[in-house]
Amino acid sequence: MKKKTLLSWSSGKDSAWTLWQLQQDPDIDLAGLFTVVNKSRQRVAMHAVRIELLKQQADMVGLPLTLIEIPEPCTDAEYQQIMGDFTIQLKTQDVTHCAFGDLYLEDIRAYRVKMLEGTGVEPLFPLWQTPTDELSKTMLDNGLKAIITSVDPKQIDASMIGRFYDAKFIADLPESADPCGENGEFHSFVFDGPMFKQAIDVTLGEVVERGGFYYADVLLDNKV
Repeated sequence: MKKKTLLSWSSGKDSAWTLWQLQQDPDIDLAGLFTVVNKSRQRVAMHAVRIELLKQQADMVGLPLTLIEIPEPCTDAEYQQIMGDFTIQLKTQDVTHCAFGDLYLEDIRAYRVKMLEGTGVEPLFPLWQTPTDELSKTMLDNGLKAIITSVDPKQIDASMIGRFYDAKFIADLPESADPCGENGEFHSFVFDGPMFKQAIDVTLGEVVERGGFYYADVLLDNKV
């Protein structure tokens, strides 16, 4: 029996590459994507990507999208309640597995596992412990294209916001930075790759600083 799987979708490269891995697995029945979004801003949490772009991505991979709205600010208790309610709903949809694009952060993985405990839904981590220098090269060599949508200036230079995620971007990272941004150095929005039916035409909007982070507003390019 196939594993009916929902994928945690951030709009960025790691979740997109996780999707590609799942698409190649004959034992996986992909049921859809789910994304945590900021209710008041109507954007993806952390990545700050507009929901309209998120929906474009879902269309390009041909999967239904579930939005999980969280308030701003959101306490740990509120977040756990919201995610707990979501996991209860999974069983009513006959979902057997949830997949995540985590790479090597043990505490994040442990939280995912705990979140699903007792639900009958099992976690999957297709990219777990893949060396990030190898992973970044593999993604780029296979045609993944992304824009950097947020930057932590305490870890990498703020000027890297809004750039394409490519070999030059990776080469320009400081030695202390992970090439996949696994420590929160940066986040991205994927607009093309082998997991998509076709590319999403986008343009770069305003760059803002908020809460100690820099964010680039990615927009649909309606002139194309």
